[in-house]
Amino acid sequence: MQFASRLDNVETSAIRELFKLLGTPGIISFAGGFPDSAMFDVEGLKEASSKALAEEAGGALQYGATEGYEPLRTQLSAFMKTKGVEVEPSGLIVTTGSQQALDLLGKTLISPGDKVIVEGPTFLATIQCFRLYGAQLISAPVDADGVRTDELEKLIAEHKPKFVYLIPTFGNPSGAMLSLERRRKVLEMAVRHQTLIVEDDPYGDLYFDQPPPPSIMSLTQEVPGSRELVAHCGSLSKVLSPGLRIGWMIGPAELLAKATMCKQFSDAHTSTFAQATAAQYLKSGRMPATLAHVREVYAERARAMGEALQRELGDAITFTQPGGGLFFWARLTGAGGKVADANVLAKRAIEKLVAFVPGAPFFAEKPDVATLRLSFATANVEKIREGIARLGGAL
Repeated sequence: MQFASRLDNVETSAIRELFKLLGTPGIISFAGGFPDSAMFDVEGLKEASSKALAEEAGGALQYGATEGYEPLRTQLSAFMKTKGVEVEPSGLIVTTGSQQALDLLGKTLISPGDKVIVEGPTFLATIQCFRLYGAQLISAPVDADGVRTDELEKLIAEHKPKFVYLIPTFGNPSGAMLSLERRRKVLEMAVRHQTLIVEDDPYGDLYFDQPPPPSIMSLTQEVPGSRELVAHCGSLSKVLSPGLRIGWMIGPAELLAKATMCKQFSDAHTSTFAQATAAQYLKSGRMPATLAHVREVYAERARAMGEALQRELGDAITFTQPGGGLFFWARLTGAGGKVADANVLAKRAIEKLVAFVPGAPFFAEKPDVATLRLSFATANVEKIREGIARLGGAL
């Protein structure tokens, strides 16, 4: 069978391949990028789905508008307002998870050979998605304060990309948080170079001690001419439930119109029942308490992982303690003659019944084989301590 040539440059996800090894009895996994199912507000979602059927069964069970179920768009507009973003319900479209928003950006904006700047490292599925549409990906370096804006501007000036894709708040996999100063600089260079900035924000509500700086989208009100140069992707997957598959995209009207047209071709609309359930949940006012609980649990697990990494691996690893999100991003130093290649360590770790994701696949270019990603979201404190002890043994 002869497949489309666009698949030639796309590989199977290294993470999905790793999951095949995770069925081994007794294994402790830090490999996944998903939330803990124990954190789901099952009772709240039951109540929301029942109300959706009781109050508007026809709307919840029927075909719907491609742009999204209007009551949900209204609730998402209000939700974004709590985060400093003024957007009318008509100014956003509902997507089947934020992953579909990225796919729609690829469909509407990328022609084969177009240059797109991403962070190095960045979300693996983004690399795969944009390459599927023929993008030439260019990596901008990241440090503990997010993308290095000095280097980013040089790359924009040199390559004149179709757009720049950033995960500025607790990025996957970096865990980095773009500083307020750098967020403003990103908007200023967007205006200066007339370059679209795509802000992917699935983790912004998962902060621990201090809220993150305002989103890039919310800061557009401070930088004249920048609002039409920002597209913002949001998601309920990490804060409510991935199974709902509810995401959204805010952006220039022309972009949303093209994205809506492409969405019509792919799925007609996101599940109206899921949208109606999400709308009722947001309307219920339960989200703040849910978020407070999730933040508390994840903060405790993140602290435990940071302490365990220092205790068990010492100077053989470096990392920045995350202030939110789901991930640690670490780098092996090779100190004391220990392993400095995360791919080698990953194989040894599986033998010790602990799993993580090597960092190299998260780089669109110049992969760093010494890096690795660890998720603390789905293991309790006891398992985190035991798992990191096993990792130390593997090292």
